[in-house]
Amino acid sequence: MAEATKTPTKSPNGAAALREGPVAERVATLREQAREDPQGARDEAWDWISDLGRRAVSDRAGALAELQELFVCGQPAEGIEGQTEGILVTWTMHPVSDKVIGSVTNAWMPWLGKKFFSVEKRGINTLTNSARWPAKLLWPLYSTGDSPLGRAAFDFVTYVEAGKLDPSVDVLVIDYESVSTNPRLLIRQIRDELVQIVPGANLGKMLVNVPRRTQPILGLYFALKSEL
Repeated sequence: MAEATKTPTKSPNGAAALREGPVAERVATLREQAREDPQGARDEAWDWISDLGRRAVSDRAGALAELQELFVCGQPAEGIEGQTEGILVTWTMHPVSDKVIGSVTNAWMPWLGKKFFSVEKRGINTLTNSARWPAKLLWPLYSTGDSPLGRAAFDFVTYVEAGKLDPSVDVLVIDYESVSTNPRLLIRQIRDELVQIVPGANLGKMLVNVPRRTQPILGLYFALKSEL
């Protein structure tokens, strides 16, 4: 399990100060590397996140603890433009349900990533063509659109504010609720939060609002790789 660290404070410019501990030290090293070798730093951070997803299968508690430490070291993932590559890192709801749902998503994962339009502060999800008819069954009145990679669905708007579960960290909010055309069932209950570890490597949390709960639940970690 990741070593306990001090609660981060805000720096004078409003960003979260980097925490202490081995995860924070590795992040700091990657950010130094990114000044001279941005692609190498991005790819190393991406491999780190991917490895934590694989580790979660055998060491769920340890991987989730390290992902949390990594997330709170992040900065708001602003300025992403165009198509990103996405991966589902790991589910986070319950050990049993995570295994069941994980077995399904390992066999069939229609989500490919997100496309951002940074100037307009909005974006849309990119899905495989295989998602078209399952989406129609779940949301009969909602239509996915064409995309060069398959289908486009579930528009969102973006803005920066403190994380819902991590108020000491500023995040890029990916807001589905504010888009009236999104399905009310599940999609408008989701709030994604995204932080940049180094330029091009971004770690996200999918939060789900549940009726009669004051705080959302953490459903999963995901990651987005963007162009430099």
